[in-house]
Amino acid sequence: MNKIELLDTGLVYRNPRPHVESRHAYFPSVVQLTGGEIVVTMTIGQAFESKDQHVHVARSGDGGKTWEVAGPVYEPDSDGVPTSEYCRITATPQDIAAFLIKYNRSRPDCGLSNEKNMGFVETELTIMRSTDKGRTWNTPLAFEPPLIGPSFEMCCPIRILHDGKWIIPTSTWRSFDGYCPNGMKAVALVSYDQGKTWPEYLDVMDGTRQGIIYWESRVIQLPDHRLLGVAWAYDERNGRDLPNHYSISDPEGRIFGAAGSTGLNGQTLEPILLEDGRVLSIYRRVDKPGLWANISGIEADRWVNEYESPIWGYAGGQRVSSDKNMVNNFHALRFGAPSAIRLQDGCIFVAIWAVEDCVGNIRWFKLKIN
Repeated sequence: MNKIELLDTGLVYRNPRPHVESRHAYFPSVVQLTGGEIVVTMTIGQAFESKDQHVHVARSGDGGKTWEVAGPVYEPDSDGVPTSEYCRITATPQDIAAFLIKYNRSRPDCGLSNEKNMGFVETELTIMRSTDKGRTWNTPLAFEPPLIGPSFEMCCPIRILHDGKWIIPTSTWRSFDGYCPNGMKAVALVSYDQGKTWPEYLDVMDGTRQGIIYWESRVIQLPDHRLLGVAWAYDERNGRDLPNHYSISDPEGRIFGAAGSTGLNGQTLEPILLEDGRVLSIYRRVDKPGLWANISGIEADRWVNEYESPIWGYAGGQRVSSDKNMVNNFHALRFGAPSAIRLQDGCIFVAIWAVEDCVGNIRWFKLKIN
């Protein structure tokens, strides 16, 4: 394999009336069902961190050419604390399982993060399920995490491991007032009963002592059953991004080794295991414009980059902001959060959010690895 070919691209969702009302879409998650249908969830609201950000579902039966959009899939209780939510979805043998986080939006005129200390609003972790291919969903069921976050990041869908365990890769996040007893680190919550309870967690990457935060963590399982974790590495002390980092577990998937550099200068990175055991990474690059793809080999515990190719935004200068205040950088983002799967035909399907002509869209790409 030495070539990444872009076969096609299109839109899952774009506000059909942007001149009339503000409706922007962000944070897609994608699965393909047994019959071939592609299902994408996303949040739609007035702005990037607006209080009306709620999850909607889109489905395509023709490979992405046309989409049916429905939602919101969950209507918060009007008598309770106002919330917005994000989710990531996983196709299980029985249904679609969504890891959904509710965000407390009771603070007036406030986004999700505290600009003074990069604290985060209160979060509630839930599991939501659909048995009819995403058309209807049960009420989100809250669960107690096995450690104090106190808040948690929406990073990755549920991963189902070879032995039947479920894990949720996520990151702890300090509270709005700065409380963070376990540091901001990448972890994976563990369930032995298909998401009913989550009694354990794994430390995937912890840079607390070095002042390094690991965001947007993902975990996949390698052919030898070891777990590979990847994350956006941010040096908080010096206010700068580091190359994406990775760590690899022992064969039992219990203990991860020290984090090391992938050599990829990016932020959110989505890894996909290829048929030959190598890893395809889709990521938002920071040293060059655009969304990029990279093929890497895993040799023992070493990450070895072999081939890279731009996918989108490299000609139009789709860069990221580099303000010293990371909360300001969050607000200035214009694309990201790739979600990717390998389709039944062997191609790779990628969905991202992207601001195009001042409107937040969900854009898809179909890639072929030659």
